Amino acid sequence: QVQLVESGGGLVQPGGSLTLSCAASGSTFSVSGIGWYRQAPGKQRELVAWSTSGGSTTYGDSLKGRCTISRQNAKNTAYLKMNSLQPEDTAVYYCLHRETWGQGTQVTVSS
Repeated sequence: QVQLVESGGGLVQPGGSLTLSCAASGSTFSVSGIGWYRQAPGKQRELVAWSTSGGSTTYGDSLKGRCTISRQNAKNTAYLKMNSLQPEDTAVYYCLHRETWGQGTQVTVSS
């Protein structure tokens, strides 16, 4: 059974940066893709970034140019580094791997 645990969220000022982590267990991490999504209040969940098992990446429009997804297969962990965060980036950020969602981590951008 796949389990995902996100961490690294919190309160950040506009223009700030955060790096989120997603630790996976219960799967052969390296052979599957992994991605980050986000959901703001009253809005649909949307893709932020995706990494295939081979390391190819795709970015959604929301944070394109302001984030980087990476993965360390040896640690069964994926990361999302976000820069130049704005209040509209406030959302719960979720990790998805092998059709399993993590519990989410709250990111709040506010002064």
